[in-house]
Amino acid sequence: MNAIIVDDEQHNIENLKHLLQRHCSDIKIVATADNIQDALPRINSAKPDIIFLDIQLGNETGFELLKQLPQRDFEVIFVTAYDHYGIQAVKFAALDYILKPIDTHELIAAVEKASQKINNKKANTRLDFLIEYVRQGARSPSKIALPQQNEIRYIEINSIVRCEANNTYTWFYLDNKEKILVSKPLKEFEELLTPHGFLRTHQTHLINPAFVKSLQKSDGGFLLMQDGEKIPISKTKKETVKIALGKNI
Repeated sequence: MNAIIVDDEQHNIENLKHLLQRHCSDIKIVATADNIQDALPRINSAKPDIIFLDIQLGNETGFELLKQLPQRDFEVIFVTAYDHYGIQAVKFAALDYILKPIDTHELIAAVEKASQKINNKKANTRLDFLIEYVRQGARSPSKIALPQQNEIRYIEINSIVRCEANNTYTWFYLDNKEKILVSKPLKEFEELLTPHGFLRTHQTHLINPAFVKSLQKSDGGFLLMQDGEKIPISKTKKETVKIALGKNI
């Protein structure tokens, strides 16, 4: 697989090249760039299978680079220092990212996933979704990408009734009675959906207040959802839930 590294710090480029040469022998680095202006022609010329892309490129971002590419028929693995807005955007689009300093196991896993996607020759609609998210300025994305074994589902956030933890997996319950199982922990979706008004009521439950029918005081207290489901409320969450739901019920 041909790859290009785009990072504004040369030592990061050299470090990643070294790690890839040592641990990912099927990756061939065909070009590098430390800014968008240099990266654009090199990507268009080399037509890489994978781009290892830093989110922050000086005063610009990797998202700006993606916007300027007419075709996005490659996989992207973001390699970045922690950036809340950037990581949030990438997570909403269900794209892979690796935090600096790079963990070798995470790098190998990300490359293996990208390799499978390339071999399957699936259109990378997640990049289009990411660009749309960034264009909105993360003000209020209406959808979230949920990766499943054979596809990526793009779900309207306001159609999500609740999320339920299942070990390291999460069940999504939608308003059309559909259930979707996603191989990511509930904690990650709590971070993404809390700004949209979702409430963590219990260790295993994250709910959309729009679908709460009533707050019941019996049996230690629970939420009755519009679909008839009873959602427990942990002792530590009771006051927070009462305050939050005071304006919604």
